Amino acid sequence: MDFMLEEELMDLMTFCLQNPESSEVLEKKKRITEIGQELFLDGGIDALENFFFSLKNRIIQEIEKDPSPLRSLWNGLTTEWHY
Repeated sequence: MDFMLEEELMDLMTFCLQNPESSEVLEKKKRITEIGQELFLDGGIDALENFFFSLKNRIIQEIEKDPSPLRSLWNGLTTEWHY
C-alpha cells in the first residue's frame, strides 16, 4: 500500500508543480492532504517525514522542481508538522 500511495503522491505533486494554473490543482491538493492524513494515522510524523523526503528527491531529479511548498498541505495533521 505504501508504494501505491507514494506513486499517487508523486503524480499529484508533479502535476501541481507543472500545472500551477490548472483548474484541477485544488482537487489534487485536497487529495495530497487526504493521503497525508492516511500516512499520519498509519505511521505518525515519521511516515510523513519519510514519504516527503523520498518524494522530494524523486521530483527534483525527474522534473527539477522543488515540492517543498506542498509540505504545508499537511499542516494541521499534527502539532509537530510546521511548514
